[in-house]
Amino acid sequence: MRDERLFPLFEPLDSLSGVGPKLKPALERLVGGEHVWDLLLHLPERWVDRRVRPSIDETEFGEVATVKGEVHAYHPPYNEKSPHRIQLFDGTGFLTLAFFRADGRWLQTQFPIGKTRIVSGRIEDYRGERQMTHPDYIVDPAKGGMPPAVEPIYGLTAGLTNKRVHAWAEQALGRIPENLPEWADPGLVEAKRWPDFREALVWLHTPDTYDEDRFARARERLAYDEALARESAFALARAARKKRTAPGIPHAEERIAQLIHSLPYTPTNAQMRAFEQIAEDMAGNSPMRRMLQGDVGAGKTLVGAMAAVQAAAGGFQSAFMAPTEVLARQQYETLTNLLSPLGYSVAALSGRDRGSMREATLMGLADGSIQIVAGTHALFQEAVAFRNLGLVIVDEQHRFGVADRMRLAGKAASPHMLVMSATPIPRTLAQAVNGDLDVSILDEKPAGRKPVETRAIPDTRMGDVVDAVGRAIARGERVFWVCPKVDVDDDDSTAVGRHAMLSKQLNVPVGLVHGRLKPAEKDAALEDFRTGATRVLVATTVIEVGVDVPEATIMVIERAEGFGLAQLHQLRGRVGRGDKPSYCLLLFRPPLGDMARERIETLRRTDDGFEIAEADFRLRGPGDILGLRQAGATDYRVINLAEDAPLLAIASKDAEALVNEDPELESVRGKALRLVRELMVPRVLS
Repeated sequence: MRDERLFPLFEPLDSLSGVGPKLKPALERLVGGEHVWDLLLHLPERWVDRRVRPSIDETEFGEVATVKGEVHAYHPPYNEKSPHRIQLFDGTGFLTLAFFRADGRWLQTQFPIGKTRIVSGRIEDYRGERQMTHPDYIVDPAKGGMPPAVEPIYGLTAGLTNKRVHAWAEQALGRIPENLPEWADPGLVEAKRWPDFREALVWLHTPDTYDEDRFARARERLAYDEALARESAFALARAARKKRTAPGIPHAEERIAQLIHSLPYTPTNAQMRAFEQIAEDMAGNSPMRRMLQGDVGAGKTLVGAMAAVQAAAGGFQSAFMAPTEVLARQQYETLTNLLSPLGYSVAALSGRDRGSMREATLMGLADGSIQIVAGTHALFQEAVAFRNLGLVIVDEQHRFGVADRMRLAGKAASPHMLVMSATPIPRTLAQAVNGDLDVSILDEKPAGRKPVETRAIPDTRMGDVVDAVGRAIARGERVFWVCPKVDVDDDDSTAVGRHAMLSKQLNVPVGLVHGRLKPAEKDAALEDFRTGATRVLVATTVIEVGVDVPEATIMVIERAEGFGLAQLHQLRGRVGRGDKPSYCLLLFRPPLGDMARERIETLRRTDDGFEIAEADFRLRGPGDILGLRQAGATDYRVINLAEDAPLLAIASKDAEALVNEDPELESVRGKALRLVRELMVPRVLS
């Protein structure tokens, strides 16, 4: 139940004066919510210093300035395209005010010759003279008005002005309760010279002086509050998990040794290390919640299969959940090849299964004769019942919501859960993304995997690339061809246009897959390519994750300069899965910008997904990073992941210590922490 002190902050936005039915939808869109509190979290992007300057001649071109001067002259426009011009003089210099398409009579009443006016706006260079076009503020000092000394500037949306948003934010500040208890560590507050929570919001929304250091400290305070709130939610979840009991599934060294002995290769040290961590978790009496994070081709499925063997040896079933029919089928085939020779029963279940086959699978899950199942969302349908589900493995976990994972976990009292992701996340931000999950990392590639040779090619050499594709097809190989868009008139670099061109030139079956296809059509196109019915697959980025076609040796990516590094790396990972040399051809439209050039050079230099994720983060920022976006870590309201990683680490340690000391949050600081969690934690986490 929400603390009643916070009720005023969670009133609807139209409880603010001036927010009527026409403006409310625009304001909700702008602030990303429907409450007064959401408006207060819509912090200014910058602040403008509008204090009056001592003289006009001290102002500089390009800056926003507020000046006071006497109206010296009015010059009407000499044609319909020229502006009205008014000259102010203050004894040190002239400032020309330019007004386009204005009412001349109104201007002359606003600027009578010989009267003093204060104006505020950007100083421009017009033929070497100072000019201000359409001032932001015009004030008659005789009437006692003044522009704000410091004006917060907000991000806006259509239909809203900065003055309106600022006025509403001022009202909203009045809803913050007085004397809120302090939830931050007092020593940290003192060391960082932070204001308290309420004061931080006042400093940002209604500053009385222009002080960039003060703005930075206020924003950092709120970022810490958000980090502490979230990290405490994760710490509480970890603590609650430790209190829950799960079936301890003992180690199965002998059965694992049989599996390893049956492999035509030796698992990497990273795979064995990760499995040992997982096996230890499963042997415990608390439910495992672990993420297995590995680069493309690092061998996550084998680690998951080893965990399933431990579960089966202990008498428990395992469920592997994949986001698409094709990936579920692929996973089923891999698990069958790995585990059926050892006597394990593996089945598949998807939403398309019908009739006796589906009934047999459901019966096998219910009576326990099926030990391992691979499937899609169909696994958590009501009709699906397990005899003894002990392990849930969610592949490509970012494609499922929290609710999806919990529904599958709900098929058993308290199963162990392993989530797997092939999308590396910068190590510095792992805490922000993984939350209450423990993490195992696969940072080695299996022996024998050939590196993919990456080449950057200008699109003027399209003919050479098509010829290379033709030669690969003649050798019995297959080719991915990725386009940035589905279709646009008069543009061959779209999937539809390129599919038509390649079908004509190559004279072999060419598949086409993109996001506008129905799921069944998409799966059919991917399956045709996987089985060899089509030899070339033209696609958008829907194929970036999971599709395993060992015969594919060439990945062509058109307009590669428009993709992020992590996305290019994911696409490149679709090839190089067999024993033949493989190539990633990055087609670009010259000239390349500096950032695009650095992305392509990084991709050519390294195939380390974690190094690439760090570089992508540095170049593009958190909002554009594939792994962060998919993991839901870009929905912070105040935190800037590019700047605040150290703050997240501090908050994580602080939250862990506080929850360990006060797991029920009954202390003075614990009760205060409940308040900031109400304010800063999304409902899905709390």
